[in-house]
Amino acid sequence: MPTVAVNTSELFQVLGKTYTFEEFDDLCFDFGLEAEVAEEEEGQGEPTEEQFKIDIPANRYDLLCIEGIGRGLLVFLEKMKAPRYKAIPPASGARQQLKILPATAQVRPFAVAAVLRNIKFTEDRYKSFIDLQDKLHQNICRRRTLVAIGTHDLDTIQGPFVYDAKPPKDIKFKPLGQTKEYTAPELMELYAGDSHLKPYLPIIQDKPVYPVIYDSKGVVLSMPPIINGEHTKITLNTKNVFIECTATDLTKAKIVLDTVVTMFSQLLSKMCMESEAINGGKNVKDVAIAYGFNNLKWTIPNTNTIANQGHNCDIWEDVAIAYGFNNLKWTIPNTNTIVNQGHNCDIWEDVAIAYGFNNLKWTIPNTNTIVNQFPINKLTDLMRGEICAAGFTEVLTFALCSRDDIADKLRKDIKQTQAVHISNPKTLSFQSLPLPLKLFEISDVVFKDSSKDVGARNERHLVAVNYNKSGGFEIIHGLLDRIMQLLQVAPATDGTGYCIQAAEDTTFFPGRCADILVKGSSIGKLGVLHPDVVTAFDLNLPCAALEINLEALQ
Repeated sequence: MPTVAVNTSELFQVLGKTYTFEEFDDLCFDFGLEAEVAEEEEGQGEPTEEQFKIDIPANRYDLLCIEGIGRGLLVFLEKMKAPRYKAIPPASGARQQLKILPATAQVRPFAVAAVLRNIKFTEDRYKSFIDLQDKLHQNICRRRTLVAIGTHDLDTIQGPFVYDAKPPKDIKFKPLGQTKEYTAPELMELYAGDSHLKPYLPIIQDKPVYPVIYDSKGVVLSMPPIINGEHTKITLNTKNVFIECTATDLTKAKIVLDTVVTMFSQLLSKMCMESEAINGGKNVKDVAIAYGFNNLKWTIPNTNTIANQGHNCDIWEDVAIAYGFNNLKWTIPNTNTIVNQGHNCDIWEDVAIAYGFNNLKWTIPNTNTIVNQFPINKLTDLMRGEICAAGFTEVLTFALCSRDDIADKLRKDIKQTQAVHISNPKTLSFQSLPLPLKLFEISDVVFKDSSKDVGARNERHLVAVNYNKSGGFEIIHGLLDRIMQLLQVAPATDGTGYCIQAAEDTTFFPGRCADILVKGSSIGKLGVLHPDVVTAFDLNLPCAALEINLEALQ
C-alpha cells in the first residue's frame, strides 16, 4: 500500500478548511483512507513543516498526489462536483502525432501520449508532478516493466514524434542531468552503478534493440524505460507538456496516462487538455489507440421509482443495499480506473463509501438464518488435528510464491500451468529442524478459470512431505491411507473407493509416482520427488510428497 506525505498547510488550502488531525483522520476513515502524523526527520536544522502521511489503497492511483487527494475529498464532501474531462484540439487545429514503428514490437510494443497546454507550475506543484510519476512507476507500472512515463517540455521539440527501436550503438543523446552525449551501451555502463536507475537496466539490457522516442528533427526525447533526454527537461517555466507512456501492457498504459492527465489538468489555465493523436501511418504497425476519455455508464432498474426520480442519497442508499443496474445511467470518472476496468462490486463499494456506511439503516431480516461453518472449513479443521496426531508438523507459508517455485524447480513449463501470476512474490525460510522433517499444510490454491466472473477459482489443497535419509514413500502412503480412513473412503480398485495408479510426472522420480483415484477420478498425486527438484530447493536428501484436492472429498 503506497503512502503519500502531504504538507498540512497546502492540503488545508486545497480543502478550504483547517482540520485537527483527529478531524482529518475521521474524514479519511469515512473516505476509505488511513492517515497519521509524519514524524520530523532527525538531523535537520529547522523543524520541517507539519505533514500527514496517508495510506492509499492499491486500486486508487488517482490519489497518489495531493491534487488527487484534494479533489477526491472535495467531491466526497460535496464541495465540488465530480469533474468531467474533455480532450480538445489545440488552438492551431493541428494535433501532435506519435507514430509507432514496427521494430518496437521486439521490446515495448505499445505507446500512448497526450499534451497538457498552458500549464502553471509552482515549486510544490512541480514536486508533486514528479512524485506522482515515481509512485506510479513503483506501483501500477511495476517498476517500469509494464509502463514507463516520459514528460517533456513541448516548446523545446517539434512533432510529429516517432517511437522506434534501434540497435543500441545507433542511439546517442544527452541524458537527463548529464553534460555530454552517450551511446546507449555507454549509458548502460554509466548507470550500472546508479542506485536509482540500476534496477531498470535489465528490462531492456539483453534486447537486440532499445526503444527510443525522437522528434521530427531527430532530437531524442527519451530511451524508455531508462531515462529522458536533457533537451526536453521539465522546469518551473514549462508551459506545455508532452506526456508519453511506453508499455508492454496497453491497458495499464492507458490507465497511467489517464491518471497523470486528469490529476494535473487542474494546473491548466483553462482546465482542458489536448488529446494526442496516435496512429500507425503507412507501413507502420497499428498497435496504438487514439487517446480519449470514454466514461463507462451503468444503470439502475426501472422498478426503483424512488431512485429513478429522487435525490442522489436515495440512489446511493438503495444501490448500497440492493444490487441492480438497468435503466438509470451512471457515469464513472476516468480517475477511478478500478471501476472502469473492474467488476460491478467495485461500483457498489464506491457508492457505499460515498453515501457513508454509517448512514446505512440497520434492519432486521425478514427471514431467520442459522449460522453454520462452511463444510470445507470444518473438514480442514478436523483434518489438521488428525494429521498432527499422525506425527506431521503443520506449516503456514505465504500465499504468494515465485514462478520458479511452481514451475522451473518442479521441472514444469510455466506456460502449461493454470496458476495465477502475481507480482512481488514472497517466499518463506525455515529454521533447521531435526530429521525426519514431516511437514504438511492445508491451504487454498488459486487457478485460472475463465468460467468465473473474476477469471480465477480457489481450491483447498492438502500437501505433505517426508524429508529424510531415505525416500519414505511408505510414510506418505500411510498418511494417505489414514486420511481416507478418517473420511470413510474404503480402498477399492473397482471405482467404488480409492486406489493409487502408476503415473508419470516430471516432478517425481520415474517409477515412483502415482495418481490418487477416488471413485475413478484423480484428486491428486503422491511419490518421491525427482533429484533435480530436491536440489533446486537447495536440499540434499530424498523427499516424498503428497498433494490432494480436499474439495473433491467433501
